[in-house]
Amino acid sequence: MTKQQGDGGRRPPGMTDVARAAGVSAQTVSRVLSGHPHVREKTRADVMAAVASLGYRRNNAARMLSSGRSRTIGVVTLRTTFYSRALVTSGIEGAAQAAGYTVSTATTASLDTSAIEDALSRLTDQGVEGIILSVPLIHTSPRLEELTRATPTLTIDGSRTDATEVVAVDQSLAARLATRHLLALGHETVWHLAGPEQWLEAASRREGWRTTLEAAGRAVPPPLEGDWSPASGYRGGLVLGRIPDATAVFVASDEMAFGVVRALRELGRRVPQDISVVGVDDIELAEYCAPPLTTVAQPFAQMGELAVAHLLRYIAAPETVPEPASVEPRLVVRASTAAPVRE
Repeated sequence: MTKQQGDGGRRPPGMTDVARAAGVSAQTVSRVLSGHPHVREKTRADVMAAVASLGYRRNNAARMLSSGRSRTIGVVTLRTTFYSRALVTSGIEGAAQAAGYTVSTATTASLDTSAIEDALSRLTDQGVEGIILSVPLIHTSPRLEELTRATPTLTIDGSRTDATEVVAVDQSLAARLATRHLLALGHETVWHLAGPEQWLEAASRREGWRTTLEAAGRAVPPPLEGDWSPASGYRGGLVLGRIPDATAVFVASDEMAFGVVRALRELGRRVPQDISVVGVDDIELAEYCAPPLTTVAQPFAQMGELAVAHLLRYIAAPETVPEPASVEPRLVVRASTAAPVRE
């Protein structure tokens, strides 16, 4: 069913609707409408019958496809105020512009498969040449597989479908760097304020923290749960600050770490003298935290450049076998971590 919106309650049919009605891929519909010679006559007839039945009208992007190029990259991203997500999108836009491409963004309010399918469909209907999926895709579906096969697609959160390339930061390494740093300072163990379980990067950071403690023969405290927001960090900090033996915490994002530091200060726990705090991301504000935040930097600009470069290569040769590319995080030591104070 088409999504209800606007005049008459239904959006105009798109290329993906035609593809579904004709029983073919969106890429095949594009070939038929652009007059591609290598299409079977029955397929061409089925597509044109679906076009007539649905009342589909080609938009400007589709007309551009008739010349073979739209020079537009689509980006699917989560509708959020989190600073790190904005940095990723900014990196993509800068790299795309440098390559002579424009960027069309489709936001989704949730990580539900149906919401991501809808965002991908909107971009496909616009005639984008390729898509960067900047959401943590936990589950796939036949429809998602079809959409990512129809248009060259790359993901940058460690998730993938059968037809996508992957550009990702090694999130397990980020956790290992943070945890090892705190253990090397002399802390007996390290607590963890985790991100949401449904996020792949949060799960990878949690696993990297846990396995590092286990490898060192240290106790693994129960992880505290956050949702990436400073408010959840503040709530976690109020819990952590009341645990007498807690001397170090690895927080799954800088924004949550800001909330942790505030909560500890309100409880009279000093950072780093009483509790050392490490975040992840190295967003611009981390350097101006009080005290300046030790964190694991994610190379957002490099991720954007690498994602665009890999996607353009994939667009040029979609028959290539997708290969994941990984960029390494980097520990940035500032004043929020120190050796534990011995009584």
